[in-house]
Amino acid sequence: MNHKDRERQINEMTEFRFTLVAELANPYLSSAERRRMIGEKASVEHEVPGVGRRRLSESCILKWLVLYRKCGKEGLKPRSRRDTGLSRVLSQAEAALLLSHLEAHPDLTAKAVLRRLQESGRIRSNPSSSSLSRLVRSAGLERSRRIQASTREKTLKFDFFSPLECVQADGMYSVKVPDGKGKLRHAVLLAFLDDATRRVLHASFSFSENSLAFEAGIKHILAAHGRIGRLYCDHGSAFVGLQTRRILDTLGIILVHSQVGRPRGRGKIERYFRTAREQFFGPLDTTQITSIGELDRRFHTWLESEYHRSPHRGLGNRTPLEVWVEKAHLIVPLEPGVDLEQLFLHETTRRVHKDSTVTLDGALFEVPSDLIGERITLRYDPQRPPERRRLHIIRSGECIGEARLVDSYANAKVRRTDNSRQVEITDIPGEEDRPSRPVRRPLDNSLSATRLPWDQRQDHDDDDEDDAAAASPVEAGR
Repeated sequence: MNHKDRERQINEMTEFRFTLVAELANPYLSSAERRRMIGEKASVEHEVPGVGRRRLSESCILKWLVLYRKCGKEGLKPRSRRDTGLSRVLSQAEAALLLSHLEAHPDLTAKAVLRRLQESGRIRSNPSSSSLSRLVRSAGLERSRRIQASTREKTLKFDFFSPLECVQADGMYSVKVPDGKGKLRHAVLLAFLDDATRRVLHASFSFSENSLAFEAGIKHILAAHGRIGRLYCDHGSAFVGLQTRRILDTLGIILVHSQVGRPRGRGKIERYFRTAREQFFGPLDTTQITSIGELDRRFHTWLESEYHRSPHRGLGNRTPLEVWVEKAHLIVPLEPGVDLEQLFLHETTRRVHKDSTVTLDGALFEVPSDLIGERITLRYDPQRPPERRRLHIIRSGECIGEARLVDSYANAKVRRTDNSRQVEITDIPGEEDRPSRPVRRPLDNSLSATRLPWDQRQDHDDDDEDDAAAASPVEAGR
């Protein structure tokens, strides 16, 4: 019981005693009337604070009345015993020995420590359980408190020296903006902060926390900057996906989660979110924001023109951009042979139905008929919608072909034979003749390195539309 609870209990008991004896102190009452009233009060049960329903003796009520007449209401306050916290059975030396052993062995109970000391002959007394409990409580050495104190970690300031050695990631619910249907929804800001330079490596908005946005940010940092040493984040749903863990394990990136209930361990990115609230979201007129894309453009303008160019106290009053340029030579580049497009594909297993089809995210795909009844592995890009995905069929770690989206109308015109269930998997017509386009990075176009250019995203979408137009439904069915 802490000091505040103890004071509250004392005040409640004082008020209870006062209401019980106040009318008995009336000077106009005769002795006979006072004795009768005391008898009536002693014959019924009272709700005693902290104790419950109890009957009080006449001598107890008379004692409180004498104290009230002598000292007033202050005399009715409960007083602590002189021997509070002391054991009448254990000597002072034995009590001190017992308490010191309790501090040294926080996982043991008081009875276990007492038994151990009695067996060794160091304590000869045998206190009762209640006496032992009062001694332990008065010293504040309950087992739960001792365990909590022994497992309490120190919060120490930490800093990494090299860029990308540690990247902190977290999400923040920002302002409400209209979605595609015109409904106002909270825009979630997902940010990646470099611990050594305080530079925001990637930032994006979405209407929900999801692992796909987390993976897209990691992929962008690897492609635009270099290899990540470790990722430090909390236990949010976006950071604990099984597919994300598999990808990070393949890349050799360590994923570190902070302790639950200790946000101070992520103080740097929390401080960045506070700066964003005060300097960007606070003065922002949300009535002028018509879409999440417009919010993204305004935010990156503030990020590159103000935040990255403002002196930071944790960096010796230097800007994050200055420290990044100063330490850029320490960044470990990504190996040239690493194919990020393949590494960030998701994998799942499906059993092939009797009609040579598998289902993925509500879409039906057709596979070779010799795989009927088998459980196969499918590798795909989760960023694309299901009807526009290219599913790679994996067997024994090798790609044996691609599954295609089922066209039931084209299949209705296919001529059946004994081997009609065999399906030939072909590449998309015209794909091999298409000239390759150079990959444009944000740094090459002098754009923000915290996001991919919008025109590059449009180029990918145009490629998908051209691929869809190159293959007619009949040819896809055949």
